Amino acid sequence: MQEPVTVQKVYQDLRETLGLALLTSLPAQDVPLAAGDVHRPGMALMGFMENFLPHRLQVLGESELSYLATLDPDAQRGALERLVALQAPVVFVTRDQAVPAAWLAAADAAGLPVLRTPMATEEFIHELSVYLTDAFAPRAELHGSLVDVYGIGMLFTGKSGIGKSECALDLVERGHRLVADDIVEVSRVGDDVLVGRFREVLQHNLEIRGVGVIDVQAIFGIRGIRMQKRIEVEVNLQQWRADADYERMGLDREQTEILGVPIPRIVVPIYPGKNITVIAEVIALDLMLKIYGIDSAQDLNRRIMETLRSGDRLRRYLRHDRE
Repeated sequence: MQEPVTVQKVYQDLRETLGLALLTSLPAQDVPLAAGDVHRPGMALMGFMENFLPHRLQVLGESELSYLATLDPDAQRGALERLVALQAPVVFVTRDQAVPAAWLAAADAAGLPVLRTPMATEEFIHELSVYLTDAFAPRAELHGSLVDVYGIGMLFTGKSGIGKSECALDLVERGHRLVADDIVEVSRVGDDVLVGRFREVLQHNLEIRGVGVIDVQAIFGIRGIRMQKRIEVEVNLQQWRADADYERMGLDREQTEILGVPIPRIVVPIYPGKNITVIAEVIALDLMLKIYGIDSAQDLNRRIMETLRSGDRLRRYLRHDRE
């Protein structure tokens, strides 16, 4: 189950990196965030409340604080009441600006947390939005191995013991980079990007049957690992079956969906002596060619059809040639 995003969690996670400081007390109970939207409430402070969605995180920059400074205490209190009416879970103040003490006291009494950062407003909003996008991204855990092969994120799947970890190890030995083994934590970024990471407790360890657990970073160095990678293709390893119908040409491309995002799925039958590592490298290179508009299977099929058509023309010509 995905961990809920709360004001308390945002404060703990970003306190050091964004220099957050509490200007009011945090509520004892967790304050959940309904969405990762960030908003500047200048118009709302002035009384225009139309078209303002509730439950957004609010950021007060220099413009908002300069406006508040022009108001008398009663008007400041009214502006705060309008901000509270937006049901904001938290208010951030940028550039270490001073906030009227009476306004802070009223916010504290209303249970509205106020945090301050030394960062510039636009920079802070960008950093906060990046964090919230990741925090609210749909997530899943998949059983498999994720390896960066020539810049292509390849997710190896298959039954337990089929050889996923061994294939990952062989790829690392050949200069590619391990992202995760056994459990791959996947998040959907935006509408169509899947990003895979390792589980923190496992990190870059591989379990090789008959050998045990090995630390890839300790053995191969920093070149053999990476922290995360976009997942672009699933390579499903299956035990060879004589009665199975495997794809021969590559014209009928199979797809799978992860968190609602479709990606290519390639089934690779394995048997003793088959070099899965080289096949994995070829899959990555072929996918790169497809990205650049070069499709080997379609090109071969086109040439075959053109040859057949030209052969028909030659045979028709010879049938009517009487010389």
